[in-house]
Amino acid sequence: MEVLIIFIRIEPSSPVPIYRQIIDQIRYQIATGALKEGDQVPSVRQLAGKIAVNQNTILKVYNQLCTEKVLKIERGSGTFVTANRQSIPVAERKKIVAKLLREAAVQAIHLDVGLEQAKEQLEKEYEAIKLLKNKTGAKDNE
Repeated sequence: MEVLIIFIRIEPSSPVPIYRQIIDQIRYQIATGALKEGDQVPSVRQLAGKIAVNQNTILKVYNQLCTEKVLKIERGSGTFVTANRQSIPVAERKKIVAKLLREAAVQAIHLDVGLEQAKEQLEKEYEAIKLLKNKTGAKDNE
């Protein structure tokens, strides 16, 4: 099986921790269909070398995404995208989204962005990602 090249861009000046930036970008690539279920992602060593971060950071990312059932590590074979939302209970999916939205709400308040503006931005981002996903032909398991 071919290991996919994934594009991760780290913003060192960002207040968002590096591991969080990587997690968010992998999730985004799955959401848009750039990474699909069954795709093999680079090894910890490969990705760490490619984006010049500590291997422990990538290990933390992969472990977090495995806990959330986004990735699956198969010993001896590699790490693969599962992203099968149907295998994650609805309550757990809601909890994951609630955590992310809480972080966004904190940032919005900190940056003095009103609730209506934040809702509007969320809707725009959601629709843009759905459109991109449809263009790539990714299946939708809502």
